Parts: sequence; structure tokens; C-alpha cells
Amino acid sequence: MLQAFIVTLREGVEAALIIGITLAYLAKIGRPELRKSVYAALISAFVASIGVAVLLSRAHLNEDIFEGWVMLVAAFFVITMVVFMMKIGRKLKGEIEGKLGSLAGKNAHFGLFGFVFLMVLREGVETVLILSAVSLNSTELLSFLGTLLGVAAAVLFGVMFVKGSVRINLQKFFRVTTVILFFVAAQLIVSGLHELSENGVLPSSKREMALVGPIVRNDIFFFITIVALAALMVLFEMKRREPQAVPASAAEMRKAKWAAHRERLWMASVYASSFVFILLVTAEFIYAKSVSALSPATEVTFVKGQISIPLKDIYDGDLHRYEAKENGVDVRFWLYQKPDGKIATVLDACEICGAVGFYKRGTGVICKNCAAPINTQSLGMAGGCNPIPLQAQITADAVIIREADVAARSSVFQQ
Repeated sequence: MLQAFIVTLREGVEAALIIGITLAYLAKIGRPELRKSVYAALISAFVASIGVAVLLSRAHLNEDIFEGWVMLVAAFFVITMVVFMMKIGRKLKGEIEGKLGSLAGKNAHFGLFGFVFLMVLREGVETVLILSAVSLNSTELLSFLGTLLGVAAAVLFGVMFVKGSVRINLQKFFRVTTVILFFVAAQLIVSGLHELSENGVLPSSKREMALVGPIVRNDIFFFITIVALAALMVLFEMKRREPQAVPASAAEMRKAKWAAHRERLWMASVYASSFVFILLVTAEFIYAKSVSALSPATEVTFVKGQISIPLKDIYDGDLHRYEAKENGVDVRFWLYQKPDGKIATVLDACEICGAVGFYKRGTGVICKNCAAPINTQSLGMAGGCNPIPLQAQITADAVIIREADVAARSSVFQQ
């Protein structure tokens, strides 16, 4: 449950923060009518998330490829948002903040809609697929609850950010949020290219994936930087806030005090929740690092040119790694029961990253070189960063692997 909560929270907070920046920015430049485009995009993305998730599930389309393309298109819209903000930023003079509405171009509605729609759709489809796969057992129901709580916490954070940044100076708000958007665009581009490369859509090599992989594997630093910048902006504004003029009447004074108190609560909520989020995500990151080592391989010896592995040893949902010496090379392979109940027999290597290996994390399998999460239902299929299939025969009670098939793949482990 906690892992599902943190994963959903981490992804959702970024999207909620971007939407919060957009709404707060529109309020500051005097274009509240453009909020309709933001809300329309949110509703459309919610509906589209369900539709796309159903399509991906029933048509057996590759979710990672879809997400990779959406990331790249979303990055384009994020960059256009930054360009729009920079054009306005060059014309800021402080006293003309109320006259900036005319600076928005005719395509503002379309740009905002596409920007918000893709940011929400990217996370919405994945969330719907996770929730739709839940079955009625205690473990998956807890993960279901964790995912819902993560979404709720992300939405709440977005609301707190909008409420807590209402009175921040526009120039200061512009400078900080521009940096945040640049980080978001960089993360989307790197992650999008990684998704498409690992699935063979874009050409890639072991060296390229080893370069991009660590960035994706350590993309927690994008999250920490983005959330920390937003929190620090609000915190410093709270510390430097100049006292407001005291109203003449007692009623107006009480109203002003309540408004100031409420605003301080929103601002305090932003940086307090940001600290908690960063702490949770960092703890989850450290834990994930500790389980990324390859599990020990069981050494096997072929008898009469084959080995027989009992099926009862595989039906536990774990990754079962084996090792055999062929042509003077240690060849690793593993067996795994897929979600549909079938057994996949694969090498502990892929065509892109080579024989670096895979490890199990939660209910998924991860490439150790490029941190690519592998769709476990696709195990046994060649291509991209998927483990290289190994020929095997499945009988009623065992998996039979021929020595000749293992020896033929020994060259993969010589690289």
C-alpha cells in the first residue's frame, strides 16, 4: 500500500503542481477566462484516460510506447508554456500586472488545453490500468487504496499551492516557475526517449541506454528539485511578507486578520507537505536501491543434454535465476510465472543492454542497466529491452531446457 501511495503521489504531485502553476499564473496576469480551458482539459483527460486504458488493454497495445510518445508531445507543450511565460516576463514592470491579459495570443486556449490534457492523460492512463488490474485479495486491495490516496494527496497539494501562492509577486513567481517548467520538460524528454528506445521504436545501443538509464533511474532528483523550488518560493514569500495596512473599522480588521491567517495556513501547508513528500519519496528511493542487486543464481548441471525444473518451484510469483557454464562462459537465465499463469523462460540479458541482468521489484521486473520496467506479461517476447527468450518445453509438471539452446546463447554473456 505504501509503495503504491508513494509512486502515485510522486507522479501525481508533478502534474498537480504544473496545473497549479498554470491556474495561479492565469490569475496573476488577469486572464481568469482561460481557466475554462484548464478545467475542460482536466475533464477531457479524465474521460480519455479511461478510454485509452480500455483500448490499450483490449487491443493489447504497448502501454510504454504510448506513454513515450505522450511524454514527448507533453514536453513540447511544456516548452511552449515556458516560451509564453518568458515573452510576458520581458514586459513586466510591476505596475502593469493588471494589463497583461492582452499579451496572450489567439492560440492560448488551444495551448493551455493541450498542455494540461497531456500532463493529466500521461498519469491518468497508467492509474486507470493499475486500478483495473486489481483483484479481490488483500494485497491488491491495499495497493488500490494506496493509489487512490496518492491521487487524492496530489490533488490536495495542487489546491494548496494555488491558494498559498495567490499574493506572491508576479516577477518572483515567474522566475521560479520557469525553472520548474524547464526541469519538467527535461524529465519528459529524457523519460520519453527512454521508453521508446527500450521498446525498439528508436534505435539505441547499450552505451546510450547506460547513459540515459541512470538519469531515469535517478529521476527522483527531478521530483525533489521541482517540489523544493515550489516550497522554497512559498516559504521565503511568507518570511518576507510585508505587514498590510490596518483597516479603520473593527469588522474590516477581523476580516483582514482572518484572511491573513488563512493564507498563512495555506502557505505553511505547501512547504510542510512538500517536506513530507520529499522525505517519503527519498526513503522509497533508498529502499529501491537496496533491492536492485541481482538475486543469487542457482547453478545447474545438464544431464543427458537437458535439465528439468519442477513447475511447483516456479509457481510462487518470484524470479527464479539459474546459471550454467557453457563454452567457458557463465550463462544466466531465469523463469517467471506471468500474470496469465504461463511460464516465461528467458536469458538474464537483453539485446540492447546485454548481460547486465534483471531484478524483481514489487510485482514487476526491472533492467539493472537502464532501469526499464518490463511488462511481465510480455516476457518471452523478443525486442527492445525485453529479456531474450530462451527455448524451453513446458510439460505437465516441469520446464525442460536443452543444453544446446543455452550454449547457443553463450556469446551474449561474452560481451
